[in-house]
Amino acid sequence: MSLTLLTNARIVDGTADEPSAPMHVLIENDRIREVSESRITSGQARVIDLNGKTLMPGLIDCHVHVIAGLVNLGQNALLPDAIVAYHAARIMKGMLNRGFTTVRDVGGATSALVDALNQGLIEGPRLIVCGKALSQTGGHADFRGPYDNRSADYQTRRLGALGRICDGVEACRHAARDEIRQGAQFIKIMANGGVASPTDPIAFLGFSNDEIRAIVEEARNAQTYVSAHLYTDEAIARAVELGVRSVEHANLIESKTAALMKERGAIACPTLVTYEALKNEGESLGLPATSVAKIDDVRLRGLESLEIMQRAGVTMAFGTDLLGEMHRHQSEEFVIRGRVLPAAEVIRSATSNAAELIGMAGQIGIVAPGAYADLITVDGNPLADLSLLTNQGRHMPFIMKGGQFTKNELN
Repeated sequence: MSLTLLTNARIVDGTADEPSAPMHVLIENDRIREVSESRITSGQARVIDLNGKTLMPGLIDCHVHVIAGLVNLGQNALLPDAIVAYHAARIMKGMLNRGFTTVRDVGGATSALVDALNQGLIEGPRLIVCGKALSQTGGHADFRGPYDNRSADYQTRRLGALGRICDGVEACRHAARDEIRQGAQFIKIMANGGVASPTDPIAFLGFSNDEIRAIVEEARNAQTYVSAHLYTDEAIARAVELGVRSVEHANLIESKTAALMKERGAIACPTLVTYEALKNEGESLGLPATSVAKIDDVRLRGLESLEIMQRAGVTMAFGTDLLGEMHRHQSEEFVIRGRVLPAAEVIRSATSNAAELIGMAGQIGIVAPGAYADLITVDGNPLADLSLLTNQGRHMPFIMKGGQFTKNELN
């Protein structure tokens, strides 16, 4: 049995506007056993005095692509699986070093990567996967250009491909069932045009209503949910009415649709940092010109979308959607959101809100008895300065995942 006692920790988890009084946290193996304002005594525990430092739940990013080693996703899909896997290992290690102890991959990662993490073959956050995202022909996960007439099946089983193509209700049912068979923990669909794909302008709707209904039914039958790539107000409203639970991006949402999301219990996962990174670095890192031309179509409405959803009371989770060398900007999403949202709400998006979306409320994103001992310590108060969560974990002297230190500069 492994015991660790953290003393004099001021907890910040997004539920309050100020850090807690100094608290004491006892960790047994991979779980938190006790949290108390009174001193906890344990003769067997390793004691770490946090001396008033901030203790936070491990951060959660609900929109990543760990297999995206290249910015050009069409080229990424052609890489050998071994190269993609090494890219993924490097990307996930970087995420863990930034304090992200759980991430939700929304297109590309397979259950084999989950197994590699669980077996200790690679080091990274807890990984929640949908397998391959589902796209119609010419949709956001179809990276064939207008002159590329290869069969779409070439990418279905390639680790570097974000998605697979399915057209028609029966094919959509089969694809959803097949991803669940292979270990998908939820289903992701491309229900709108996108920046990174070559033949679908932002306003394009992806899949027919009947196809989306079928995919939602299959997910519900498997006791899970559907996440959808969505930008335009029309596409968001349609998807939510058809039963989509997780709305990715949502940059062009309007107030009426935000109210619909609140009414239906849909959760938003904005990803503003990726558009800033793509604007500044995308072209130099190989983003095709057709994609560069579409960035501002969604980038310029990002902050306004947060305000619209906040006013409607929509639950928002934390997401980043970065590609290639731009993964290093992951934590800057905190600062971008902090321009229009209270710091506590921004932090909550990467803790309890994210845990709710993933389906692990009470297990992650919280410092409480029974939860996983996924914890980070921060020098300073992130409620007063969200930039303390940036700089590649520089202000985080310890990071713990499942009761095991992955970084400890305190003792």
